[in-house]
Amino acid sequence: MAMRRLLPLFRGIRSTPPFTASCSNRVIPSFLSSGSSDFGNNTRKNRNQWRLIAAILFSGQAAVFLMDEKRIAYAQDVSSNKLLSENTQGQGGNQEAYASGLQRVEDGTVVSNEHTIKWRIFTDLGRDLFSKGKLDEAGKAFESALKEARLGFGQRDPHVASSCNNLAELKRVRKKFEEAEPLYLEAISILEDSFGPDDIRVGAALHNLGQFYLAQHKLDEARFSYERALKIKARILGYNNPDYASTVHHLGRVLYLQGKEKDAEALIRESISILEDNGLGESSTCIRRMTTLSQIMLKSNRPADAEMLQRKVLHALELLKGWDSLETAKAAEALALTLQSLGNMKESRELLEKCLEVRKRILSEDHIQVSSTMLHLARLELYDSKCVPLANGKYSETVENLIRAKELLDNSIRIMKATLIKGKRKTDHIHVALLLYLQGLDAVGLLESKRHDMQSKGTAGYPYEVEHALRECISIYNEPHLRSILVNAPDAKAQYLTCLSRLSIMIGESGDEKTRTKELTDLMATANDIKDKFLPKKNTK
Repeated sequence: MAMRRLLPLFRGIRSTPPFTASCSNRVIPSFLSSGSSDFGNNTRKNRNQWRLIAAILFSGQAAVFLMDEKRIAYAQDVSSNKLLSENTQGQGGNQEAYASGLQRVEDGTVVSNEHTIKWRIFTDLGRDLFSKGKLDEAGKAFESALKEARLGFGQRDPHVASSCNNLAELKRVRKKFEEAEPLYLEAISILEDSFGPDDIRVGAALHNLGQFYLAQHKLDEARFSYERALKIKARILGYNNPDYASTVHHLGRVLYLQGKEKDAEALIRESISILEDNGLGESSTCIRRMTTLSQIMLKSNRPADAEMLQRKVLHALELLKGWDSLETAKAAEALALTLQSLGNMKESRELLEKCLEVRKRILSEDHIQVSSTMLHLARLELYDSKCVPLANGKYSETVENLIRAKELLDNSIRIMKATLIKGKRKTDHIHVALLLYLQGLDAVGLLESKRHDMQSKGTAGYPYEVEHALRECISIYNEPHLRSILVNAPDAKAQYLTCLSRLSIMIGESGDEKTRTKELTDLMATANDIKDKFLPKKNTK
């Protein structure tokens, strides 16, 4: 049955950072703003209720599955003595009833038998195995836990929903999507029957279902699940709760993938504001969301807005982890590249130099991340070089820029080439290395162009470095595993054609055809043949 699609509209959107606002100015999707008007009162009245009932089935925030936020959201063990004792505080509950590990269910009765005890054991075992990366054994434990839950508690008991969720989350992580979906749906169905369709536990389960659909890029289904979860969380938790903000953020990610960039940005921005209002502005979660928002701004060609966010991210990481951190170095590099695009070469260079120092110290001199930073620094030197003649016939600091750029480029290309040779079987790793290698070869052409501009007419000489780079570019195509990446990865293909074309043109312009050797003529012909194979055929009709 087709999923119902709801189009959220937004009001009161704050257009620029910093992300601070009162709860009364919250961005509220229209499908939430209609109906009951006492959400603010519910927020104050039900915070304690949320802490109690959310702990019964779902521990912490529901899992997310976006970018670097891959976590598994296990259903909370109902029989946890700690949780049960917290649930009875202030309610006259009998603490001794829980000391023996017996479980109190909704009608106040205590359920304990052979199967419920096994359910507890298998559930704990599954979590422990998963944390150790033993996914096959963890799956068997969760399947046993589900079986014991059905036998011990009954087919439609919340404990069964808990076990369904655990097993579904594991299958999602293992990409067994067809097996995971019915488990998610069964968990939600049981929770709706047990607690009603608007219960917070249903909201948490719907958030997990949204994550499941998003992993498969089923955006309509993911959006519908997140919107339902958001409506429940808004009613129970209010608009200023971090868990509500989590679903707001993920709904924003779905809308962005659907091409609704303005709405997506408003939601992600709002999720950041909520965290800041709750004193979580420098948390790792908030840092990830600000990073995501800055990437959206860069893709929409708004580097100045992205710069403000990237500075906040770098500042937060400096406080949280210091400079002896690869995460801090990554944030510094991202800011440096944005500053470079804005023409702030001095600060960009300072950040990249610091990033290079950190990565060399933590990783190694020949690591791929070190090579990446060297490439960025080399390109900065090339872009920052200006051929301004001085009175003595020299060219300001351009010569020094180019010497520094060549040294960095040579080292970067050497590291990338060695990485490509060593890691034939690591496809993802090779993909990144190949992109960087092609960018390095392309930069050789830019370096030669700068060098040529500095020479007087007729003295520039033949571009041997460019010829060597062209031969390297052609050799990539001749390696089957690298050619496969070029054929199947659009970004690698585009970078390859750019590099091949630039280098070919420079060789072609370096001399006339009459003086060109047969070897060089054959080289140019090979380059053209490769371009013809990659480029679409023109319609001659």
